[in-house]
Order: sequence, then C-alpha cells, then structure tokens
Amino acid sequence: MTGQGSGRSENELGLVSVEIRSVNQRGLRIATRIAEPLTPLESRVEQLIRTRLKRGSLQVNVRFSATGANSAGTVNSTVVLSYAAQLHRIRESLMSNDPIDLAYLLQLPGAIETTERDGLDVEQAWALVEQATLAALESLDAMRATEGEAMAAQLQADSDQISVHLTQIVELAPAVVTQYRDRLENRISRLLEERGLQLGQAEIVREVQLFADRTDISEEITRLTSHLAMFAETLQGEESSGRKLDFIIQEMFRETNTIGSKANDAQIGGRVVEIKCAIERMRELVQNIE
Repeated sequence: MTGQGSGRSENELGLVSVEIRSVNQRGLRIATRIAEPLTPLESRVEQLIRTRLKRGSLQVNVRFSATGANSAGTVNSTVVLSYAAQLHRIRESLMSNDPIDLAYLLQLPGAIETTERDGLDVEQAWALVEQATLAALESLDAMRATEGEAMAAQLQADSDQISVHLTQIVELAPAVVTQYRDRLENRISRLLEERGLQLGQAEIVREVQLFADRTDISEEITRLTSHLAMFAETLQGEESSGRKLDFIIQEMFRETNTIGSKANDAQIGGRVVEIKCAIERMRELVQNIE
C-alpha cells in the first residue's frame, strides 16, 4: 500500500526526524538512509519497522541535528566536494538544471567527521530514534488506513458482483440437463425413424444421468459460496489478512474454473467469465494489503 509518514523527537542530544515512504509491493523491502552518527542504530530501525509492517517497498530517511555539546563536528570538505562533483556530472548527463542541495550533501556518509569525544550514547540516541520512528509509522498507518478503506470497499463490491453471477448460475444450472435430454431425445428419435428402429427409454435415461453427473456443479457452487463468506469475514477482521485473502482468492478462482469446464453451457460460461474478471481485479488489490 502507498503512503507517507513522518515523525520527530527531541531531547538534550538533539533532534531526530524520520520520514517513511511506502509504495506497493507484495513482500517487504526496506531501504534506509540514516545520518552517520546514528548508523549503529540502522538495524534496530529496520527491525522496529518489520514488527509493524509486512508488505511494501519502503524508503526510510533518518536525520539528526545535534544540539549543545553534541553539535561539534567537522565538515569533511574533500568528501563533500567529491559528492558535489559526482552529482554535477550526473546533472550534466541528464541535462538538468536542478540545484545541488548542500544540506542533502551533509547527510551523506563521511560528510561530517566526529571525534571519539563527540560520539553519542547509543541508548540515549535510540530513545530519540525509536520515538521518531514510531511517530512516523503511526502517521504512515493513518494514510494507509484511508487507502485501505477504499480498497476494502472495492473488494467488497467485486465480491458482491461475484455473488450475483453465482446466483444466476444456480438458476441456470438445472436447465442444462433438461435441455440436453430434449436435444438427445429429438436426435435419437429422428435417427430411429430414419432406420425404422426402436430404443428403450431406459437407455436414454441412463445417458442423461451420465451427462448430469459429468456436469454437476453443485459442490463447486457450495464451495465458492463458502469462500465468498470467508472472504467477507476476513476482510472485516482487524488483523493483517493480505496473505489469507490472497489464498482465498486462489481457491475462488479454482472453483470458478471447474464450474466453467463442467457446466457445458454458454450462458453459464458467460457468467464464469464475469466472475473471473472480478477475481482478477481482487487479486491485484489484495497483493498490496498487509
């Protein structure tokens, strides 16, 4: 799911700001850019995020501004100029006039040198980073929740549409055997009349029964109805359910496929196509749900 969240935290060490940007992805991928004094905390930041999120491609930016005695540090002009030169060459190759942001350059690794005296207390720094990261996650969750509500409404609409088509299939199914029996009797009657032969009714009944067994879709209809009910229940649940919804959709598609192959009827086949289209729309949305 897409979204953006930011958080800030400040104490005697300084100010930490965290920004998290998320775009759709089936799994979870985290790319972190963290201010150099806080690099020992990078793995903790990622671990914290993984406890809250299960899917998405995330870009995490962690910035730090020291205050007071902790603000000491020396700009490594050689490193900064090297970064600037590289960006300048890239800008020329892209024929871009975008300015190079000095504040951004100072956030890059090696731009600010600190001495041992300037080192931060790891646990004090983590208290700042953790608070800011949690605030960013809360902000991101709020934005993703809004998108999630819209996605849930669309999924429910597609599910309801499947129910409508399934009801129509239930109504059409009994006529399939009746129409086959009528066609069979008419065809056999014409052939027997042409040859002056007779065929017992029992043979016709046996053939119709075999056809009815081959085209019986009652079990598939029952299972698909059950999957729709489970999908609606899971969609309304409070826990992360993206993977479960994905599995239910796979089962729905399997039953729909079987209905289409067994029904042997053009009208039912048309409803099956509509159901498959709805399932495919649902599958695409569910890939982005936690």
